[in-house]
Amino acid sequence: MEALRGAQRSGLTATRPWRVESDFSFSSSAASTPVLLFSLRFGSPVRTGRREGMVADSMNAAGSAGRRWSPFRSIKVFVLCHSLLQLAQLLVSGYMKSSISTIERRYGLSSQKSGILAAFNEVGNTVLIVFVSFFGSRVHRPRYIGGGALLACLASLLMAVPHFLSGEYTYTDKITTSSGNKSGLCFSSLPSNQTCQKEDSDTQWAVYPLLLLGQLLLGIGAVPIQPFGISYIDDYASRRNSPLYLGILLAMTSIGPAIGFVTGSFLLRYYVDFDKLSRDEIKLDQKDLRWVGAWWLGFLVASSFLFLTALPYLFFPREMPKENGADDQESGTDIEPPPKTDPMRDLTLLQFLKSFPRIALRTLSGPIYLLVVLALVNMAALVSGLGTFMPKFIEKQFSQTIPFSNMMIGGIGMPLAVLGVVLGGALMRRFNMSVGGASKLCTVAIFLCLISALPMLFIGCSTQKVAEVYPVRYSYPQCSAGCGCRPDAFNPICGSNNEEYRSPCHAGCLAKEMDASNKPTNFTDCRCISNGSGSARPGTCGSGCSHLLLPFIILMGITSFIISFTQTPSYVMVLRTVPPEDKSFAVGVQYMLFRVLAFLPGPVLYGSVIDTTCILWGEKCGQRTSCLYYNLDNFRQRFLGLMVVFVCGALLCFLLTMVVLRRRGGASQLPPGTKARYEMVGEQEAPEKEETSLKT
Repeated sequence: MEALRGAQRSGLTATRPWRVESDFSFSSSAASTPVLLFSLRFGSPVRTGRREGMVADSMNAAGSAGRRWSPFRSIKVFVLCHSLLQLAQLLVSGYMKSSISTIERRYGLSSQKSGILAAFNEVGNTVLIVFVSFFGSRVHRPRYIGGGALLACLASLLMAVPHFLSGEYTYTDKITTSSGNKSGLCFSSLPSNQTCQKEDSDTQWAVYPLLLLGQLLLGIGAVPIQPFGISYIDDYASRRNSPLYLGILLAMTSIGPAIGFVTGSFLLRYYVDFDKLSRDEIKLDQKDLRWVGAWWLGFLVASSFLFLTALPYLFFPREMPKENGADDQESGTDIEPPPKTDPMRDLTLLQFLKSFPRIALRTLSGPIYLLVVLALVNMAALVSGLGTFMPKFIEKQFSQTIPFSNMMIGGIGMPLAVLGVVLGGALMRRFNMSVGGASKLCTVAIFLCLISALPMLFIGCSTQKVAEVYPVRYSYPQCSAGCGCRPDAFNPICGSNNEEYRSPCHAGCLAKEMDASNKPTNFTDCRCISNGSGSARPGTCGSGCSHLLLPFIILMGITSFIISFTQTPSYVMVLRTVPPEDKSFAVGVQYMLFRVLAFLPGPVLYGSVIDTTCILWGEKCGQRTSCLYYNLDNFRQRFLGLMVVFVCGALLCFLLTMVVLRRRGGASQLPPGTKARYEMVGEQEAPEKEETSLKT
């Protein structure tokens, strides 16, 4: 689902903020797979104008006669570099979400704080995107792209710094070593309060601001990358190749987050302190609930990737020769009149900011535009929350490891979402849909998404029985009352009575058996199990319903696939239902609302909902840390229930859109001159197919 969100972000390319042209076309690869080629040209020069052709020819002639060939004066090289840069930038975003629950466990964060951390990169992006719209055509775009990439590189490095500032990761067995081989067992006296490592606790709480700063800088660094890159390509690519180039960039916005999750799946299999400990000193494995993977390693890898992909932008020129294309020359007689001078280009920054609210209100006054944008906001909020916490949900609900959960998201959910985007656009192309047809396609897709999402509410596990925690919460049972158990002890064991205990101490265990590597294999003489004669094995008892994981993953993939169908049709509706002079601004307002109403509050809202299902919070030095146990039924119903609420909100908006369109008589609601100018590319190229096309 993160792929959907990544593709949505690529839409804000308004470097010349008040004029837009759009091309939607499709090509087939060698395997005849349709690929969505989505081109937004915000204020780019009209390509077929006679004056522009003369300028382009003169630039090409001058370049060939007076300059040596340079790879940095080729738009194809720029496309290659920008594809790699977008891949690196979005890889960081995907990796951050894949490691969010690991960071939460390592530094004792609540899910709400994790949600704030995940959303914080949108703060800088939201504030600065308006200024990017204003300055886009006034600056050296490649250098600003390179500068933003270098800032993102430094931010990614900063995200890894807390690991090196913090001490070694400690868990229950590590902070109770004063008793030697009987560590963590039942004792007659309470351990000294000196075992609370206050200094390390303070360091962990200081880490959170550093992580927030890193996320903020990541968002700021990403601001110029997509808008400037897409507009630069659109300005200097030929009409024939421009959709192909921009389609490649759109593919990168989908592939990047998926690779980030897959990268997280591999790197989180390494222990967090593998650089500080030898292999023999690592006593945990991935299935242990206390396991923390090397979350910081991926940020170092991504930072190196960002640095390498940022360097070429220092050598690209501010302007480059226009790429020659056969279609451009052949269509020279079929030209559009040169556009009128854009008055907004002459505005000062203050005048631009003053005009912003007025034009925003005018844009939002269109009922169809407003309803479609609100539907997209609902879906963006859904994607932002699920993309952040779905790995954690799979981990807790089905007792899976974090690497496995990340692989399910990055290897199944996101590729299916990309496929949905492609096929949704292919349907638009195949049936030559108008605004009315697009609204029907969106409505049907969202309705099917709702049908596939509802069963997920009932596919999951019930909370396992945990002594002193669930189903009845109580403290200090008689069997372990004299054991002096630490309040922050967390080393789950599964008793022979199939009941889980927070630690061997809470089960009243007096002895343990060790293997050759000095790892416990069994706890014996447990007072609270079978009247003192029971035993327990290390690890959780689990939820006992792993057989339900496959049906859940299948439904999750189907839901991701179906909801992605709405992306291209909804963009078509946005572009075709506002006046031509406001199209660029309309897209800008759309993505501003995405950030303010979805990407910023979405993860925080989901995190807060998850926190309400916690039944046992961790504790360190008297301060609350991350949640240790959740009520799994409440977790599933509230987490996925919130998803269903957003799907219903989107469905309602699309239904209202259909009602408004029907009352206005189908396509007659389009502004004057809009329909002819914003038809699907290729409509005139295949008139023989019009009889079989579906026109609404």
